[in-house]
Amino acid sequence: MTDIVSLRPALAVLVSVVAIPLILASHGRPNLRELWTILAAVTKLGIVASMVPAVLAGNAYVTDFGTFLPGIRFVLRADALGLLFGLLASLLWLVTSFYSIGYMRGLSEHAQTRYFAAFAASLASAVGVAFAANLIVLFVFYELLTVATYPLVAHDETDEARAAGRKYLAYTFGGGVAVFAGAVLVFWLTGTTTFAPGGIAALATADPTLARAAFALLAAGFGVKAGLMPVHSWLPDAMVAPTPVSGLLHAVAVVKSGVFGIARVVLEVFGPNLTGELGMGLPLAALAAFTLTAASVIALRQDNLKRRLAFSTVSQLSYIVLGLAVGAVAAGTAGVSDRAVALALVGGLLHIPAHAFMKLTLFFCAGAIHVETHTDDISNMAGIGKRMPLTMGAFAVAAAGMAGIPLVAGFVSKYFLLVGAVSAGGTIFAAALLVSGVLNIAYFWPVVYTAFFESPGTADRKPLLEGPPGGWFGRGNAATDGGTAAGGDGGPRPDGGAPGEDPTDAHVEHGFADDHAGQDHLDEHEHGGDWDPRGWRGDESTWFMLAPICFAAAGSVVLGIVPDAAVFLRIVRLVVSLVTGVSV
Repeated sequence: MTDIVSLRPALAVLVSVVAIPLILASHGRPNLRELWTILAAVTKLGIVASMVPAVLAGNAYVTDFGTFLPGIRFVLRADALGLLFGLLASLLWLVTSFYSIGYMRGLSEHAQTRYFAAFAASLASAVGVAFAANLIVLFVFYELLTVATYPLVAHDETDEARAAGRKYLAYTFGGGVAVFAGAVLVFWLTGTTTFAPGGIAALATADPTLARAAFALLAAGFGVKAGLMPVHSWLPDAMVAPTPVSGLLHAVAVVKSGVFGIARVVLEVFGPNLTGELGMGLPLAALAAFTLTAASVIALRQDNLKRRLAFSTVSQLSYIVLGLAVGAVAAGTAGVSDRAVALALVGGLLHIPAHAFMKLTLFFCAGAIHVETHTDDISNMAGIGKRMPLTMGAFAVAAAGMAGIPLVAGFVSKYFLLVGAVSAGGTIFAAALLVSGVLNIAYFWPVVYTAFFESPGTADRKPLLEGPPGGWFGRGNAATDGGTAAGGDGGPRPDGGAPGEDPTDAHVEHGFADDHAGQDHLDEHEHGGDWDPRGWRGDESTWFMLAPICFAAAGSVVLGIVPDAAVFLRIVRLVVSLVTGVSV
């Protein structure tokens, strides 16, 4: 692999940083503020995409800022694994930026300028995580991502939002401390923290006990943002944030930074072979299998749609970790072929973009439902497919993919995972994948069924398992009592937006009516009436939200039907071939 000295990795990070003061300076001019957001997102995507051909040819782009700490240089390096995450984050930031315009203005949200500025800072940090060339630089951007996303989690400024924000900081900063401790231990053992395909060679001759301790610290630290149990509870609580933030947290930046960090550790710090030889692959695989099964069961109990999606994320992220861990177990087991290792790794890594497109679609749909009907609970969505056919159609497509139904992205990644697990002799892990797939159908099908095949007055509640731990979230039904259900914007709102900005003017400027028709439909629905039917031509919502929903759903289908033509699979195959020497 040839390193190409270039400013492009740094520019991909800095373009969002430059956008922050421009967004803040435009607080009184919402159209200009959002123009800066879109321009920055397009520029970032263009810079990252421009590196794809050379990286696929086996090269890497490097920006070296010199010595950062004694023996450690501050280097950004766009290699194959980094490009997988960087390209995904930059592409979906552009999509989410358009969606955010429709969502934030559709609800006349307060502090929209702060929201867009924090979004830009979050994406700068996420791309920094992607292109970090060593553990210390990765740690710096990992912590910056926590700081940048806190204002988004606590955006509503309610007691519930502030509590969720504090919990988010406590968990993720705690994870950051573990990452730093693990990185320091790796440096002490080897004299370097620079990533290398197949792992840092000097770790193979280091003290095994200390090496295991370093792996455990790093896996635990990154596992916080990856949502591994038992350090997952911050994630569903963070659903109090606006829905585009939930999409960012659960599909693109934050949780993916956690699984990306675990991927760096398994593939390029310890390497699959050493991870397996140290005996660290099996406990990681067992924890991932437990998490993906238990979170799926908990999702059955959730009536609030965003919380059901949150626990689904906890489960689906563990598919990625399981693929990496099973690959490591296979690599450390005598008699298991290198191809089995490669298949498991391909499945885990491919689920990063597959899950991102599918889960972003689902959260976008949940947000559109909230904006148009102020409905958050599944038990209140009977017949809502009449009111929002495009939205619920996209939801059905993404939900099918999450369950591993063919022709959608989730099927391809889970196929590789299953074949890799069986080939590696991990029958119990393959069984866990199959059980979780059945549970996925169990908690997604009721949403689709109640939307298209039930009507108000005849529907039943949709937490499948009744009981105090599940179902109703917060103080009750957000649609009827103004409670702050997840994603909730219930309760009194601040009158104004950002300084100098009239939220009503911002609302009208984009062609929204001040008196939201969705609330009328909600009131009628709550009193037993039916939804106001809408056609399939997009009159159910603004295209600022519908276009991103359709794009994300289409991306899920493309990854499911023609995965070989999708650049993400090509990048994944390159990463795995560099690590294992096997082409899949």
